[in-house]
Amino acid sequence: MKAHGMAIPTQKVNIQIPDARKILENCFKYFLSFQNVEFAWQPEYKEIAKWLENNNGRGLFLHGDCGRGKSLLARYIIPAILLKYTRKVVAVYDVQEMNRSIDEVLKKHIIALDDIGTEEVSVSYGNKRLAFSEIMDAAEKYGKLVIITTNLNKENIAKYGERIYDRIVSTTKRIEFKGQSLRK
Repeated sequence: MKAHGMAIPTQKVNIQIPDARKILENCFKYFLSFQNVEFAWQPEYKEIAKWLENNNGRGLFLHGDCGRGKSLLARYIIPAILLKYTRKVVAVYDVQEMNRSIDEVLKKHIIALDDIGTEEVSVSYGNKRLAFSEIMDAAEKYGKLVIITTNLNKENIAKYGERIYDRIVSTTKRIEFKGQSLRK
């Protein structure tokens, strides 16, 4: 196909880390030690460990209640594990950075986006841009791996439209974080 000038599907990012549960637990303990917080295994972490063992080319969509560790996972723990065990670098952005640097974000192949749902519409040279929508389009079309956190529920995620929600479903493993905040 390539020899004839036809586009070929982009290869997805595959992650396979043996003994991921133990690695995840140790990484949590390491990062929580800086905050003098004791680690307690949560039910959601089992799904994260399964994803680390074999992501099947899909990213992560971590959604649910506040204070359950979604941002800690996306900003620090998963990037550290991927760097150490797969030598893959995760480009981490909060939503304000995502909007300011959309063109830079789109150049990355593994992207962590923290706190989706709190961003404003991005304006570039007078043109409105929907940064999250552009990133999800790129994830589907170009095989980018996205790790997303949000406190939005399914109904609130619908504000992005059916097309973007469908791309979230097709490109990520969705894990819901439920329960009381662990920050208390």
